[in-house]
Amino acid sequence: MAQMTWRMSDELLARVKAAAAGGDRSLNEFVTLVLSAATDPSTAGSQVDMVRERLRRAGVRVVDYEPAHRVGTPAEVAAAGVRLSSGTSVADLVSEGR
Repeated sequence: MAQMTWRMSDELLARVKAAAAGGDRSLNEFVTLVLSAATDPSTAGSQVDMVRERLRRAGVRVVDYEPAHRVGTPAEVAAAGVRLSSGTSVADLVSEGR
C-alpha cells in the first residue's frame, strides 16, 4: 500500500477532519472515500454520490459512472505515456519547496 504527503492550509485540514469525524470515519478513510468517488466509476452508493455531487459543484472533474470502455491503440497508449511522463517530477517539486 502506498502513502502520499501533501501540504494544505490549517483551515482545510480542520474542515476535512470535521467532515471525517461527522461521518464517523478516520481521516484516512474519508480522504480515500473522496478520492475514490472522484476517480473510480465502479464505486456507487448514496454517500459516494453525495461526494461526487459536491466535487462537481466545486468544479472538480469527476469520472463518469459509465465511462467509455474503449482501449486505445498501441500508438495512443504510447503517446499518453509520453504526455504523462513529461513535466516536473514530484521529487523535483519537493526539493524546490513547491
